[in-house]
Amino acid sequence: MTPYYVYDVFTKEPFGGNQLAVFPDATKLPENALQKIAQEFNFSETTFVFPPENQSHTAKVRIFTPTMEIPFAGHPIIGTACAIADEGPSTNMTLELGVGPLTCVSDGQSASFDAKQPLEILCEPDPALVAEALGLETNQIHFQVHPPVMASLGLAFTIAEVKSRDILSKVAPDVTAIKKGNKLYPSGLDFAQFVYVRDGNTIYARMFAPLDNIPEDPATGSACAATAALLSRIEGRDQALTIHQGVEMGRPSLISVTATKQGVTVSGHARRVMQGTLLHP
Repeated sequence: MTPYYVYDVFTKEPFGGNQLAVFPDATKLPENALQKIAQEFNFSETTFVFPPENQSHTAKVRIFTPTMEIPFAGHPIIGTACAIADEGPSTNMTLELGVGPLTCVSDGQSASFDAKQPLEILCEPDPALVAEALGLETNQIHFQVHPPVMASLGLAFTIAEVKSRDILSKVAPDVTAIKKGNKLYPSGLDFAQFVYVRDGNTIYARMFAPLDNIPEDPATGSACAATAALLSRIEGRDQALTIHQGVEMGRPSLISVTATKQGVTVSGHARRVMQGTLLHP
């Protein structure tokens, strides 16, 4: 029997934000069970904590979506850091992930992490196809700052800005178009779409990855981090963004992101809402 916790991440309130299952000691779980467990929870991510490979680090963290293991994701790092620190004082830690070690700090109620891996621009997908994937018209996409671009800080997203919050609220993903995009532009996730509208330093966003069993994600720290890094590169200046996500889902999330030449910092709160015991395997 293995204990687990469920956290709501990027929120101060229970039943908001993005759900995360955390197994704080996964050492007794067989390798072939990890994906099955993540599929059983069917949250956007589940994390499994192991002893670090480098003894100067805090822990090794593996992240699974319902369909695959991924090297990096924002809300799993925030939630896992809070789980590690939840029963103790403020903790500085280094977590080993698929993108390498990341430094984190948490007081059990909130956490932040620094991502210093370089931003990758993978491609610029056809804007008409991106619009179709979002259930929009091409003229509803805002091109002034950047066209739709697939970018990654360890996990790739197609990032597009739209012209208004009204347009953002009407996004309705077309799975057929997303499947077509995935064939043309394969990446870690399957043509995952991060779409946003910006007003100064405030962003409202939504993220869809239906081919990965994530119809819509309430909070996507990795996509927010990539977007901040992208805007910093394009505008040639530091970014300090407040990102609202999950509003249309009734699970409002608040994500703070700063991007400088030294890297990206993602911050947010997390709330433990459940705990239990895995009986099998």
